[in-house]
Amino acid sequence: MEHHADILIIGGGLSGTMLAVQLLRLPGQRKILIIEPRKELGRGEAYSAVELGHTLNGNAARMSVDPDNPDDLTQWLTEHITAGGWPESAEQDVPISELFPPRGLFGVYVQQRLAEARATGAQQGSTVEHICTEVVDLQIDSGSVQLTLNDGHLLRGSQAVLATGMFPAARTPQTQSSGLNAAALDPWDVAAMRELDPQATVLIIGSGLTMVDAVVSLEQAGHRGPIKVFSRHGLLPQVRRQPPAWADFLAEDHRLRTPRQLLRELRRQCRDAIAHGVDWQAPLDTVRAHIARLWSQATDVQRRQFVRHVRPWWESHHHRSPPLSAELIERLYNQGRLRIHAASFKGLEPGTGDAVSIRIRPRGETETCVVSGAALINSSGIEYDWRRVARPLPQQLLARGLVQPGPLALGIAAVDGAVMDAEGRANSRLFAMGPPLRGMWWESTAVTDVAAQAKALAVRLVNGLRD
Repeated sequence: MEHHADILIIGGGLSGTMLAVQLLRLPGQRKILIIEPRKELGRGEAYSAVELGHTLNGNAARMSVDPDNPDDLTQWLTEHITAGGWPESAEQDVPISELFPPRGLFGVYVQQRLAEARATGAQQGSTVEHICTEVVDLQIDSGSVQLTLNDGHLLRGSQAVLATGMFPAARTPQTQSSGLNAAALDPWDVAAMRELDPQATVLIIGSGLTMVDAVVSLEQAGHRGPIKVFSRHGLLPQVRRQPPAWADFLAEDHRLRTPRQLLRELRRQCRDAIAHGVDWQAPLDTVRAHIARLWSQATDVQRRQFVRHVRPWWESHHHRSPPLSAELIERLYNQGRLRIHAASFKGLEPGTGDAVSIRIRPRGETETCVVSGAALINSSGIEYDWRRVARPLPQQLLARGLVQPGPLALGIAAVDGAVMDAEGRANSRLFAMGPPLRGMWWESTAVTDVAAQAKALAVRLVNGLRD
């Protein structure tokens, strides 16, 4: 059994859905198939959360899915709240543009924008269909792309897009597994956490935003015991604030190119801001618009320097925690329930009874030690190295040489969205967007990044269908 389409979109989370929205808005008639194993489009890993405490880490003014209207989410929320939706928003007591919506509600917003685009596309004869299954293989010939689904059915299209989204380490099978996920609780599984003894000690590996979500999950599950967090640098995400505008110093001085130059000047700008009574986040936020340029023009040596020496601080200072979650982290820390340890995870150890034991190496020390608790949570973030992802499609694409790892093995390589094969040739039928392009742009996961990529790629795909 074989279905035909103009464009095949592999993945129906934010990336794939936003691409479909942009395609449906463009003039012309085309058939689009989105292959996504989840029952709902537009949610993916990030926006499938159901707990109100799992919120966006950016306020509404920063999270529009419309690259032509930065106020789109603010406007949607205004209508939604006025109609009686999300009554809990009143607890934040800030303008709607500064609200941090629950991620599940953001998924509703994305779905509504898809529904509107479907109606627009229908007027021109364009359609989008959701195929609720997983793609396990992909082949390309001179005239089309063929996908094999896990039920054996085939899909054929003129073009295909890898919009696979993120592979969370906590939920992604690894080719070189340590057994961590089998022993650990899902960071977002509140129901499983309710089965714990409320006073039990919980161990968490990783101290980024996934850890923040895990702590929120524990709190909502009624956990009141000790929480021990282990990460290599022991850094917590900074809290997201709303700083005033600051001069775009990188736009004014293009001589700043290397990680060392950038770091030195950014520190100077932050000191200058603090001296003038301005939040240090103001100058840092101006850097965001230049990351793609700086990363793409850097050498591999400079990129490695950034990843090794700057990345932990960039992640903790740039990928910040929403205020309500940050308040919870601070409260638990002040109560002595939450402790952050700078230490590397070295593996699982045999536990005693129902206990879970891990071996760690404290930062700056050569000897390891064993720590035990009643439960373990893997909050080590996202797996960007496709060679380590034990899923059928990434493995087949790499084995067939249809893709090659991106810079520093982050995601896959591409040129203007066109995927590069193992020989370095850009494919005219296979494209990628969003998190798979992490290595090409460094920041390729934020909503605004995905929305801009979706718009540009949609135009390119439609032009390709005309050729």
